[in-house]
Amino acid sequence: MISDEELDRFRLEGTKVRVIRDADEANDVKGIVMAWGDEHVLIRKQNRKLVKLERSYTFQPWDEARKPGLSEHD
Repeated sequence: MISDEELDRFRLEGTKVRVIRDADEANDVKGIVMAWGDEHVLIRKQNRKLVKLERSYTFQPWDEARKPGLSEHD
């Protein structure tokens, strides 16, 4: 699970993140971290829609190569 410190760094720097939900790259979510709680993270996508995702997914900066590891859900 992603730490509060990492989420705060992404939010403060305005880093676009990739949220890897499963093995299919088409299902990745791209956006900016807006807020988070104990179990969920709120991501604002490019179309300004908000998505509530579980913290157990894999989060990484969008400009980095996609990690081959899958989220804990798989």
